[in-house]
Amino acid sequence: MAKISPVSAKYIVHSVIDIEGIVDRPDVVGAIFGQTEGLLGTELELRELQRSGRIGRIEVTLETKGGKTHGTIIIPSSLDKAETCIMGAALEIIQRIGPCNSKLKVGKIEDVRISKRKYVVERAKELLKEFVDTSSPDSQELADEVAYSVRVMEIQEFGKDRLAAGPAIEESEEVIVVEGRADVVTLIKHGFKNVISMNGSGVPQTIIDLSKEKSIIVFVDGDRGGDLNIQELLEVAEIDFVTRAPDGKEVEELTKKELHKCLRSKIAAEQAKLDVVEKKASDSERLRKPFASRSARASPARASSTRTTTRTDSRSSDRRSAPRARPDDRERRPAPRQYAKKTLKADETEKIKGIAEELVGTRGAYILDQSLNILGKVPTSELESTVSSLSSGVYAVVFDGSVESSLVQASQKIGVKHLIAMDSKVDPKATSINIVKIDKL
Repeated sequence: MAKISPVSAKYIVHSVIDIEGIVDRPDVVGAIFGQTEGLLGTELELRELQRSGRIGRIEVTLETKGGKTHGTIIIPSSLDKAETCIMGAALEIIQRIGPCNSKLKVGKIEDVRISKRKYVVERAKELLKEFVDTSSPDSQELADEVAYSVRVMEIQEFGKDRLAAGPAIEESEEVIVVEGRADVVTLIKHGFKNVISMNGSGVPQTIIDLSKEKSIIVFVDGDRGGDLNIQELLEVAEIDFVTRAPDGKEVEELTKKELHKCLRSKIAAEQAKLDVVEKKASDSERLRKPFASRSARASPARASSTRTTTRTDSRSSDRRSAPRARPDDRERRPAPRQYAKKTLKADETEKIKGIAEELVGTRGAYILDQSLNILGKVPTSELESTVSSLSSGVYAVVFDGSVESSLVQASQKIGVKHLIAMDSKVDPKATSINIVKIDKL
């Protein structure tokens, strides 16, 4: 007798059966064939379908518990959808197996091809991944790999300090000095062959000797370490030009356009020295300011105490012998300085209020012009240095932070009219700038 292979089956009929008694597997199979015989006609006779291989072996699993039997029935089918469903529905007419009542229910009809299709898709994904990982790279990947290898091959060691450098150091009249090897790789990648690194902090003797023979351009990162390297190079080497990466960026991160822009905006070493001196003076002023302001606050207190004592003694003496003090004595005290401040207009207040709401919680700052257009956005930690580097054109500064006296001084120098912040540590009456808290807008 031919039997359908589970591999060739298209559908599988899953059924459950509950029997009120104890029976065996042959009893269930016999009931299925016997009670469906002649029900669906000769074309759907189960015995003939199984003999021709269109119905597979009927699998019955039984479990007896408490005098009752529960089990499952699985029938593989290669019939079409309609015929398989008819056959499944015919199973549910079985109400008795042997001497026991029973109830058979078809749970589901599974399409075997769906599970096979899912397997095919998942396996295809795995095969494609293996193929991509192990296959040969495309032409662009090959070109990139070769180009990178060439750039690495072009890096050489220069001088007794064995500094990483480009291949054109010897023949170039102008040399670019950067901080590390990664910076050298980036510059060579974008066509700059006359580049040499310092190999970190500290100025190697090779750089000092090279500065005596060639024109040197110092190109450092846009951070505190870059500023320190500039100061050190200016002190020990003969530097001609200086340039920096944008604030917060490193040379190795820059694109070709940014590299060219930075090198075009280089400044002379003399100007860099002046900038260093001014920055040191500014830092020293900020350090001295708290002590000076403390002394200034103490001096009026001592003077006030002296005047109080003198006035008390004078009054005691006046009562005895001297005439009364003149009424214009108070007028001789210096009056506090009055500043003419510019206040915000109604439309300006509304626009700045909207800008300030965007900054809440960001620790950022907006720099605005006369028309309240945003000239730029910087972190609050860099606001003072940014304002100090500007010369004019700033009308207002809105930021998520507190107004410090050093920021007020820097803002006064460039003519800022309004400082809008979360809080202020400066007395608004002690400056010509209009200081406004955001919650007061």
